[in-house]
This record gives sequence, structure tokens and C-alpha cells, in this order.
Amino acid sequence: MTNPSADDARPATAGRAPAPGPGQPEPARPDPAGADPADPAESAAVQAEAAAAQAETAAVKAEAAAAQAETAFAQAPVTAAANGEQPLLRLVGVGKNFGPVRALTDVNLDVPVGQVTALVGDNGAGKSTLIKTIAGIWTQDHGEILWEGKPVRLHSPKDATDLGIATVYQDLALADNLDIVQNMFLGREPVRHLVLDETTMEKDAKRTLADLSVVTVRSVRQPVGSLSGGQRQAVAVARAVLRQAKLVILDEPTAALGVTQTQVVLDLIRRLRDQGIAVIVISHNLNDVQAVADRVAVLRLGQMVSVGPLAQYDSQSIVDLMTTGTTRRLVAAPAGPPSAQPPGSSSEH
Repeated sequence: MTNPSADDARPATAGRAPAPGPGQPEPARPDPAGADPADPAESAAVQAEAAAAQAETAAVKAEAAAAQAETAFAQAPVTAAANGEQPLLRLVGVGKNFGPVRALTDVNLDVPVGQVTALVGDNGAGKSTLIKTIAGIWTQDHGEILWEGKPVRLHSPKDATDLGIATVYQDLALADNLDIVQNMFLGREPVRHLVLDETTMEKDAKRTLADLSVVTVRSVRQPVGSLSGGQRQAVAVARAVLRQAKLVILDEPTAALGVTQTQVVLDLIRRLRDQGIAVIVISHNLNDVQAVADRVAVLRLGQMVSVGPLAQYDSQSIVDLMTTGTTRRLVAAPAGPPSAQPPGSSSEH
């Protein structure tokens, strides 16, 4: 009798994986078609597609957040200074209509003490209307003007002047046939013994020009008609300073000036700031804005579309805001204390 071989004596389960015990996962079975479910190339393609979808979603969310921040700025007044001090001048929701024409719509603007705010915008943006409202020539139809934290109503230029608001218009409002002293004191001449106090006027005029470092004027008795454009601007600004102005508004101060005279005016603006006087400069010259401004306010079609520190803007972003009302070129502002941020937004834009 022949004994069965060792192979024949093996149990029927020999060569097979042991059956999983209770609670153990069933082992993977090979794909009958021969495909490998763990193909590295296919897995990488799926992951790349998922990452692209996530990036697209993040971009949409970022764009929506930027739009919300811009809307929040338009609806809330901008905080003036990073240290939380009360702004010298604050406009809250100011509007002005001329019959059916709406020249200004819900304008919010803070003007801090000792800073230069550049007001820019295309022709017809509402710049002239805004400064004439601040200067008391026109009274706003809507909104509120606060001066040093208190609401005021400006019914005339005298009301603005009495507060300390001086406006130097493009035509300068100087009398060419009068000398520098007479122009600086025109309408406010000091009188002594029923006679004009010429000595006091001349002394005060010289001191004011010296404080502003105006050294190009040959004599304070020189007729204004013989002065250059930059010198005429200096006399007009000195007149405002002489009247104890706290806010000086300059309307296109460098328009039609040469390079040298433009530099004289820009230096004059810096000296006003150094003396703690607030300055609003209306200008189309973005090089001048970049040279002297601390803050930029952009008007478009009667609405304030953006206000913020100069560091947030380059020339192209300002042009974009002036023409379309929006831009994606703003530079991220450095983080500051919460008091420096307007309600509902992460930056001053």
C-alpha cells in the first residue's frame, strides 16, 4: 500500500491567507483587470485638482471681503489719526444738491491736526463743491460738520474764518496794485490813534514770512503784481497764517508753476504742517501729492471712494480710484491700534 505524498496530505486551506477573525478587516483583493488603485500619478492629479478648487474658492472669498470693506468705508466716517485723537475737522454724511443735481453724496472725511490731506478727483468729482462747503460759501443740505468735536453750521465765509478755516483759491484773491503788507492785512488793518498802524503791520508781515522761511521776497513793500507765482502763493498762505488759521485749504497751489516755484510752494506746505496747521491740498498733480501728503482722499462723482494714509497708494491706484472707483493695487497698510481703523473694515480703504 502506497502512502500519500506530502503534497496530497496538505489541508485544503494550505497556501491561502488565513480567514480574518471576528472584527478584523477583510484583506484587499487584487483587481481582476490588473489596475492599481494606488496609482501615484492618478492620486497626484486628483490632489492637484482639489487644491486648485480650494484656491479658486479662497480668491472669491477674498474679493468679496474687499468689496465689503470698501462698502463699510463708504458708510462710516474714517477715524482721523492713528493715536485716536479727535480730528480738527470731521464731515459725516455731507450732501449737497443743486436742484435735481446731486453734487455731493454722503461724504465722510476726517482732517487731522498737523497733517496734509490731499483731496484728488477728476473734473466734476465734487472737489470745488466740497471745499466751498467747508469754507462756508455753500451750506450742506445733508449731514453734519464737526469742528474740534463740536457740530457747526457754516452760513458764510466769515463763519469759517472765525473758526480758523482759511481758503486760498487758485486766483489767490490778491490785489496786484497793493504791496505785500497791504495784501496781508487787507480788511483787518490795525488802527492806532485813528491812523493805520503801518509799523505794526510791517513788523508782523516780516515775522510771518520769516516763520514760513519765505526768503525770496525782496521787500514787504514790494507790489504783489511784481511777484512770481510761487511768491504770490507764499503771500496768500502767509495772510492765512497771520489770521491764526488752524486749517488752510489750498486749491491747485502748483497749477501753472514752473519747477522751481513748485518746489517753493511744496516747501511752504511742509512748513505749515511742521507748525501744527492742518492742510487740505486740492491737486491733479500726483507727483506733488506723493511729495507732501500724509493722507489721500479720493472723490468720484460726488462720493468719497477712498481715504487712507499715503503709504497705501501709488499713482496708478489713485488713477484707478478716480476713474473707476475701485482698485486692487492698494499697498497693505501697517497694522495699527484698533482706534485707527474705521468700523467694519480692516484698513482705512
